[in-house]
Amino acid sequence: MTMELKIRGDKMKKVAENIFYAGAQVDGGFLFENQYEVPEGVTYNSYVIMDEKIAVLDTADGKVKEQWLSNIEEILSGKTPDYLVVSHMEPDHAANIGIFLNKFPNTTVVANQKTFDILACYFDVDLSGRSHMVKEGDTLSLGAHTLQFFMAPMVHWPEVMVSYEQKEKILFSADAFGNFGKIEDIFLAPGQEEKWQEDAARYFFNIV
Repeated sequence: MTMELKIRGDKMKKVAENIFYAGAQVDGGFLFENQYEVPEGVTYNSYVIMDEKIAVLDTADGKVKEQWLSNIEEILSGKTPDYLVVSHMEPDHAANIGIFLNKFPNTTVVANQKTFDILACYFDVDLSGRSHMVKEGDTLSLGAHTLQFFMAPMVHWPEVMVSYEQKEKILFSADAFGNFGKIEDIFLAPGQEEKWQEDAARYFFNIV
């Protein structure tokens, strides 16, 4: 039986000054990672920092490829991203890396050694001259914003890292603190704290 996915996320959301949310959301009715029921759906997170240098943080799942690319293009408004920061290689974060790098051939991939090793197994892309390897505590200046990278192995794959933006004090946390549900329905809706905690616990015990 063919299932029609209902995808949301067609409005550009400003997280902080010059930091934008580019992710997309999918209504329930499918199994997350082919095994977990998500009756309220799921959100695939991706962000863009617009500065002297432009950084995209993570791509998204293949289910939301078109919506994610549309969001990215709206935020970029014709500009070219300088960096793609890859925090985690699981497909719900990274499925669109190949498409993105082909679309923006001058973008540099920012990742750690383990990520680059795994990336080569997933995508046939030539990263010659367009890779920037980082390790624990390294920083990357975008202009007014600076990203600092911290390794978080086994949350929940061995290559996972998180990115801390020093100016706005925002942690882009990969799968750490993950949850099920859609932003508007669960995370931003008043009176949903108990449901948020329930789904957060289910995510932690089953995924992390």
